[in-house]
Amino acid sequence: MAELVSKHGVHQTLINTWKRQAIEGMAGVFSNKAAAADREGELEKLHAKIGQLIVERDLLAKSSGR
Repeated sequence: MAELVSKHGVHQTLINTWKRQAIEGMAGVFSNKAAAADREGELEKLHAKIGQLIVERDLLAKSSGR
């Protein structure tokens, strides 16, 4: 701790505060909540694409006289 204080010229209390905040924040970084939100967004995009492709398929089928 003394090395960090002297190297960066900040008070030890500030370094301890940063360390505590970093440790508390790391749980959120590595949690599955962010990954689940990303998967949900990707799933919505894929469902939209599937719907678009179905509409296009039906339109082409009608146009070709099937």
